[in-house]
Amino acid sequence: MQKNILFVIDNSELLNFKFDDLITDFWLIREFLKRNYKVYVTNKENLFVENAKGCAICYLSYLKEQLNKENEEIFCAKEQIIKQINDFDVVFFRSDPPVDVTYIDSCYVFDFVDREKTLLINDPREVKNFNEKFHINYFSQFVPENIITSSFELIKNFMEKNKEAILKPLNRCFGSGVYYLNNNDKNLNTIVNNMTENGKTPVMIQKYIPEAKNGDKRILLMGEEVLDECILKLPGENDFKFSMHEDKFFKLTKLTENEKYIAKKIAEKLSSKGLYLVGLDVINEKVIEINVTSPCYFIREINMNNNIHFEDKIMAGLEKMIDRHFSKGRVYAFAG
Repeated sequence: MQKNILFVIDNSELLNFKFDDLITDFWLIREFLKRNYKVYVTNKENLFVENAKGCAICYLSYLKEQLNKENEEIFCAKEQIIKQINDFDVVFFRSDPPVDVTYIDSCYVFDFVDREKTLLINDPREVKNFNEKFHINYFSQFVPENIITSSFELIKNFMEKNKEAILKPLNRCFGSGVYYLNNNDKNLNTIVNNMTENGKTPVMIQKYIPEAKNGDKRILLMGEEVLDECILKLPGENDFKFSMHEDKFFKLTKLTENEKYIAKKIAEKLSSKGLYLVGLDVINEKVIEINVTSPCYFIREINMNNNIHFEDKIMAGLEKMIDRHFSKGRVYAFAG
């Protein structure tokens, strides 16, 4: 039986709906369409509750037939369709941060969805409860020393001890608002005061890892499994972090045995909470961030550097997840 899938994607992706090989959502949508799934798309603003049922205003997507099926284009119809979320077999909740009030409200909609009827990847209830910076401390043995606070005094003490650090806002993405801090920088007080809104807004201050100059690894989790394929993201020009999504800032790399062990431990815990598609950012075997909202799987870059079709492996895993959910009623792991 043909399965119905709903993708909750970012506003800009819905507005400019066409295949872009830099965007994981478009890869997944196209691959599901190729496999004869019925795929609908929406955004978080189009989610609502009616008669105690989670619902969505959505649009049907489709492939444009071409002779070269490797490059089939994706489209979505203009006609609005209103459906209950439980009309779908699977929902991919992949709206980008910031995790603001609108984002959290969209997650509440899924409190009115029967999880036995519909597989949620990732479960919005758990996405709401898992901050990508804050909750790396669930795995404190694997992460750099850090403090999460709005207190200037506590941040000052941390900087005096560690000399160098990275400041991160808690609810943004793509490196927005991330600063390198040096205890001797005359702008330190200004940066901290601005980012904490003069002591009103908590931020993460994370001990700087010198190996960051060599880039950070994106380790990909699917269910309880750690995928072997990974990519090294290099710092941008005149930057201390990955900031430019261009080919020259990616490099082929491999996982160490310790990285596999760390990632496996994290995957087991997060999968048990309904967080199945996860990306870990790792420097020198330290996890600096755990991406659960809309993790990029860097399919284009992994394909380019490995000469493979990584999307086929991802789809095989997702289809096993889906089959397992509807045969056993619960997803536990991806058997690769």
